[in-house]
Amino acid sequence: MLIGVGIGPGDPELLTVRAVRLIREADAVFVPGEVAKTIIAPYRTDVQTLSFPMTEDEDEIRRCLITNAGMIAPVARNGLAVFCILGDPNFFGTFPRLCEVISARYSDIGFSSVPGISAITAFASVAGEAVSGGFSVSDGSSDRARVLLKVRKPKTTADALRKEGFSRFVLVERMYMAGERVYRDEDLPDESSYFSILYARR
Repeated sequence: MLIGVGIGPGDPELLTVRAVRLIREADAVFVPGEVAKTIIAPYRTDVQTLSFPMTEDEDEIRRCLITNAGMIAPVARNGLAVFCILGDPNFFGTFPRLCEVISARYSDIGFSSVPGISAITAFASVAGEAVSGGFSVSDGSSDRARVLLKVRKPKTTADALRKEGFSRFVLVERMYMAGERVYRDEDLPDESSYFSILYARR
């Protein structure tokens, strides 16, 4: 099993209790660089640093992903491998691309992720700003996806978004609470809990 563990924005004290437990219990811990290694140092020092070059050369990125997947696979196949990444593993990170390579080359290996505090939310505390109402987050590319909070009528909301070109939908209701449910695309319910998030993608 491979678990991507979010280790937050930089302060070792901002890791979750679950993240610390998994880092300590893992058969091997992998990090994408020295910054991540330093952040988790209070909890684990025998880590393996993988190379993920900052480049726009897709061929080079692909070669590195294949190499790194090959290093992780033997551990993940027989035990618990943890890949620590700054922020949250599923937000603008390397982990989803790594999972794609592992899934294609090592189909017997399962993977999951543990959320971490992302820069998207952490900046408000550092800046002393209260964020309310709608806002956009972008890495400079086009608006390919939206995240909507407190979606009480997901099916109606999705129908409206389809008119804007969105076609893929995931609703997470009561996440990490009793009664957690995940709905996708045509299975969206008419109504959902106040504690709901709808992810829409073009």
